[in-house]
Amino acid sequence: MAWLYASLSLLALVLVLGALYRPLGDYMAWAYTSGKDWRVERGIYRLIGVDPKSEQTWPAYLRSVILVSGVGIFLLYGLQRLQHWLPYSLGMPAPSQHLSFNTAISFVTNTNWQSYSGEQTLGYTVQCAGLAVQNFVSAAVGMAVAIALVRGFARTKTTVIGNFWVDLTRGVLRILLPIAVIGAVLLIAGGVIQNFAGFSHVTTLVGTTQTIPGGPVASQESIKMLGTNGGGFFNANSAHPFEHPSPLTNFLEIILMLVIPFSLPRTFGKIVGDNRQGYAILSAMGIIWVASLGCLIAAETSLRGVAVQLAGGAMEGKEQRFGIIGSSLFIAASTGTSTGAVNSALDSFTALGGMMPLLNMMLGEVAPGGAGSGLYGMLILAVITVFISGLLIGRTPEYIGKKIGPREMKLAALYILITPTLVLAGTALSFIIPGVSGSVTGTSILNPGVHGMSEVLYAFTSAANNNGSAFAGLTANTPWLNTALGLAMLFGRFAPMVFVLALAGSLAGQGRVPATSGTLPTHRPLFIAILVECLKKKTAIRFVSIRGVGAPAKRRLTKWSKKK
Repeated sequence: MAWLYASLSLLALVLVLGALYRPLGDYMAWAYTSGKDWRVERGIYRLIGVDPKSEQTWPAYLRSVILVSGVGIFLLYGLQRLQHWLPYSLGMPAPSQHLSFNTAISFVTNTNWQSYSGEQTLGYTVQCAGLAVQNFVSAAVGMAVAIALVRGFARTKTTVIGNFWVDLTRGVLRILLPIAVIGAVLLIAGGVIQNFAGFSHVTTLVGTTQTIPGGPVASQESIKMLGTNGGGFFNANSAHPFEHPSPLTNFLEIILMLVIPFSLPRTFGKIVGDNRQGYAILSAMGIIWVASLGCLIAAETSLRGVAVQLAGGAMEGKEQRFGIIGSSLFIAASTGTSTGAVNSALDSFTALGGMMPLLNMMLGEVAPGGAGSGLYGMLILAVITVFISGLLIGRTPEYIGKKIGPREMKLAALYILITPTLVLAGTALSFIIPGVSGSVTGTSILNPGVHGMSEVLYAFTSAANNNGSAFAGLTANTPWLNTALGLAMLFGRFAPMVFVLALAGSLAGQGRVPATSGTLPTHRPLFIAILVECLKKKTAIRFVSIRGVGAPAKRRLTKWSKKK
């Protein structure tokens, strides 16, 4: 029965996403390539002093990305530190310096990791003017970088890859804002709250007093999902009934998470002039995501263990209104993208079930990945795929008419290596540095032993890959974890963008190589199969590398747990 429900849910999801794939993908292609500016856009360009007709080289494009993100971090940090002076602060004090640092980086990098309880830490001004604004901007930045790389494939013998300020503005105004408004209205209709009521104190039926929070939740929930952000208005995140009240809203929020990442391959195919290339990328994304979902559902419905058998399923940590299938679908979507929202406690998943979200992130979140980041991550892997295929047949690798030489491969390799390096370094340092190790094992880890190591490993994997979900059981609001995770998010977001934009500039400067009988067709099942295999090998390499950190950490944690 569970598999029938899962199959029907997946079928409904595929039908909706399939219906939106072409119109939304074509619309996004038009939004980024149209030669006409809207009146409000022209006003913004005049305000910031930008000529929308001028284009940028990749270093200039990168400087613009860093500038807007750096200003965002500064402003969001300032809003938090000044919270007690702001209206609608609800009497809450300013967060600490290290927590404000972590949160500012988290939302600007599209990670939305939270080391705090939302309804007990941040007032409405910071939530709306700070976090919600960055939900739009950070998603639009990722989409802009993806489009810049697509232009690198589409253009020939040029040094420019577009105008970041135009791409950013159009991403927010033409794509994210209209869909987010529609999503917010639907969420309100589904029961998600939207108010400025503050806290209501009520007397329960048994005579006790309870404080019920309010807030402008639906508006933030919509862009949180659409922009693959993930930060919860409440501490329980999408398990909270005010954020996520029913199976219907569960399905709607899954659609919001997946719709842009799964439609961007169509945008890619449209801009490069070959829709078959978009279908090939989409197919690889879909195969990996469905396989991940199947493994997750199988692990959670296996009925292994006495407690699970007596309960009729692995329901610990899951909401009854979603069940195992609804929870598995949501978690597969949130960790397959870079959303990071959770409607259940990952710490309570079965051993293999908890492994799947971790593997989804180690995959680099390219199936289908975040808003923009999934597409450019997949295109990097496509470059590696054609390079490997070229070696096998003994000719120069080509992808969409562009030669893949040593420079392109070095950039692609550096892109692949940056996030596992951050994960390994962050996890290792947390257990190696004497003063830090005591704080991590004595304060942050709830469950001692190897499971505690999994909590720390998951945290750094989530931060470095800009996901934001947490394994739970980890107290991350400490000076070390706030700082270390903040740096992992910062470098995990912007270091890969350096290599993506450099690759875009390198490709744009090339001429187009005509296809010959020896050219590998990159729209056929053979290429898709090799691309999927490259994805699998990439994950295996990351997973095996992390075992090198796991052995000494396991020994240290086992020794510590025995002392306890």
